[in-house]
Amino acid sequence: MLDNIFFVLQIVLASIGVYQLFMTFFGWYRNKRKAQFEPQKSFAILVAAHNEEQVVGALLENLKKLDYPKELYDVFVICDNCTDKTAEISRSHGVYAYERHNKNLRGKGYAIEWMLKELWKLPRTYDAVVMFDADNLVNDDYLRHMNNDLCSGSKVIQAYLDTKNPHDSWITSAYAITYWYCNRLWQLPRTNLKLASYLGGTGMCFDSALLKEMGWGATSLVEDLEFTMRCVQRGVNPVFNYDAKVYDEKPLTFSASARQRLRWMQGHFDVARRYFFPLLWQGIKERSWAKIDTAIYAANVYNLFVSSIVSIILWIDVAFPGAPVFKSLFQVSPFLFMFVSVASYVQFPLALIIEKAPLKTWRYLLLYPVFLLSWWPITFYAFFTQNNKQWSHTKHTRVIRLEDVKTKQAS
Repeated sequence: MLDNIFFVLQIVLASIGVYQLFMTFFGWYRNKRKAQFEPQKSFAILVAAHNEEQVVGALLENLKKLDYPKELYDVFVICDNCTDKTAEISRSHGVYAYERHNKNLRGKGYAIEWMLKELWKLPRTYDAVVMFDADNLVNDDYLRHMNNDLCSGSKVIQAYLDTKNPHDSWITSAYAITYWYCNRLWQLPRTNLKLASYLGGTGMCFDSALLKEMGWGATSLVEDLEFTMRCVQRGVNPVFNYDAKVYDEKPLTFSASARQRLRWMQGHFDVARRYFFPLLWQGIKERSWAKIDTAIYAANVYNLFVSSIVSIILWIDVAFPGAPVFKSLFQVSPFLFMFVSVASYVQFPLALIIEKAPLKTWRYLLLYPVFLLSWWPITFYAFFTQNNKQWSHTKHTRVIRLEDVKTKQAS
């Protein structure tokens, strides 16, 4: 009986993996023809910052040079529980600095919710709200792409996420590979199939009327995933704009990366627990592929958790002398098992080819499996600490400007 349950569990996990592989085929092509509009939408750009005096200035310089009419956007820095000169530096760049002090409700989600309430009190209204992190950089044409999507009817838009520092260490390169894969073989397929894309925490644009109607309400450790779920539940599918590019700074060391990813996975468990079944059931009743697909995405953290345990059990089972206790998919269909396993990894170098990643990135593919396997213990620990709601800050200290990023991309 236990053997049959274990085997069925393997089939379920393999089916989800095959589904994800199937979806990647729809990211091989990209429709470059999009409607173009003259600048007409106004934007409130929110920059979330907690003790970011080292990096916030580079972003603010970047934002002042956007290729968009200056009278159509304002920049607001959310100085959330800052104890450094973030607010002072922000004001010196001629932008609005809003200081928030709340030691109990800490984290980006709470800071955004507070700032939106302050924003709605202002005499000036904005057509849309854009959100960045203080360590980001953004291409000059970002707002033009957001304007085009808003004028075309989109309500929630996610930009293409890339890294500022892909070659600083094997960890930052691993993040870069993951971004290139997600942009091309996860986000773009859903764009091509008219499904819901997912929000990535920065480079996000929201229709103001929708935000006022819904409220923010996303205060978990992964506010981006939580707001994605809320949107899809309401039938508002976030869209992905491949051409609007935002660059994010990634941690240099494995320990810093592990802390960041632990926070993400703790938050993912929380959101999956609250949204998976309601969204899946709603999708089945409404025959909505977008809602079912988003529910599957929400459950990925459980898929990773269970699949890691199943894999370890099977490895131990094979390693011990005597006949294996559990039947595995490899025993039933070795060719299919090997094909899916190899294809699951090949998709990462495939993404590098399609995205024309720098050649120096390829050498880090040798260590990329280590990065992937490191998700297992992180996810396992996150499962047993998922009730933790304590937000942790990732420190950013490197001053990188947009011209530096462009120079490195060209080299």
